[in-house]
Amino acid sequence: MSAAARRAAVLCALTFAAAPAWALEFRSVAEPGAVMFDAPSQKARPLFLVARGTPVEVVVSLGEWIKVRDAAGDLAWVERPALAEKRMLIVTAATAEVRGQADAAAALVFEAEKDVLLEFVEPGPPGWAKVRHRDGQSGFVRASQVWGL
Repeated sequence: MSAAARRAAVLCALTFAAAPAWALEFRSVAEPGAVMFDAPSQKARPLFLVARGTPVEVVVSLGEWIKVRDAAGDLAWVERPALAEKRMLIVTAATAEVRGQADAAAALVFEAEKDVLLEFVEPGPPGWAKVRHRDGQSGFVRASQVWGL
């Protein structure tokens, strides 16, 4: 078996060994233009850049490297220092309605268009999350209108 095939087999095994942790941990990109790689090494092929604040789901942690999934479902490796603990959500609906209370009938505080980033403040009742816009406005958004929860 070649070295590349062994490395691929080890990475697959690590990915499947971490399967119970999927969807449990989200982070956000901390630095502007974080480079995403196809393997956990600076010598690996760079795949794309990700903007600061973009939410990602942690799939596997391997030392200083973390395999992440983005809202589009793309998988890539990023260096641990490129991620922040602060959680952001990205609007996936055409328009997300942010309300004063976690209730569809509550007063509308603001609307956020697709791909707008919202800071995750705290979980709300089932199906809702408290969020804050970068301009300071806050309220509750339906979980079905955002990604990163």
